Amino acid sequence: MAELLLDPNIRGWVFLPIVVITFLVGIIRHYVSILLSSQKKVELHQVQDSQVMIRSRLLRENGQYIPKTAFLSRRHFFNNEETGYFKTQRRAPVSQNPMTDPSMMTDMLKGNITNVIPMVLIGGWINWMFSGFVTTKVPFPLTLRFKPMLQRGIELVTLDAAWVSSASWYFLNVFGLRSIYTLVLGENNAADTSRLLQDQVSGAAMSMPPDPKAAFKSEWEALEICEHNWALNGVDADLLELKNRCDSTEDLYSQSKSS
Repeated sequence: MAELLLDPNIRGWVFLPIVVITFLVGIIRHYVSILLSSQKKVELHQVQDSQVMIRSRLLRENGQYIPKTAFLSRRHFFNNEETGYFKTQRRAPVSQNPMTDPSMMTDMLKGNITNVIPMVLIGGWINWMFSGFVTTKVPFPLTLRFKPMLQRGIELVTLDAAWVSSASWYFLNVFGLRSIYTLVLGENNAADTSRLLQDQVSGAAMSMPPDPKAAFKSEWEALEICEHNWALNGVDADLLELKNRCDSTEDLYSQSKSS
């Protein structure tokens, strides 16, 4: 592998501008997303149905840790033929076709404007402006499998895989500045491409299937065949036995210590 000596002037001319430009673009994207954001309309019954489905699933998974009477009373609330939630609720299928919902098309367009287009434009400009430049070197050795990831735009077989090209350095900054964005803009910021906490309330509603009736029927059948197997049966006797063993061990330890 060829060993290079990186000119500090070239490094400062390429390394710092990419970091600054990527950071400033993220700040601008955050405020543009706030200006273009729209309040999503969430139906109350969708949130209610999604929460009921979650409660029913938790009952099936963890019902063995509550008494049988408590399990049966909860299953009665969901599955009773006359008053059960899954039997009494009648929901119409939810249409999620983007062609019939203009708000979904608008949200997709806003997401492309604020996320995809700036990344493509800045990435293309950096690839054109700093094409063939090496910006930095990682402080540990890497295998040849890292060359396509860290040396985009540089086709040198003899170059050490630890060197990072300008294009690869830009993409590393795009995904590596999330902690800096969190410190500057807060946790729930638009500069972070993941944005997992953007729609905490509407996300629960969107988790419902398009046909709530079929989902209720499937959950009713799964809960109906679920049996209660008391997982804590005999736990009091096991605890007493464990306590007696600990007491006997302490007694033996004290006797051996005194002798």
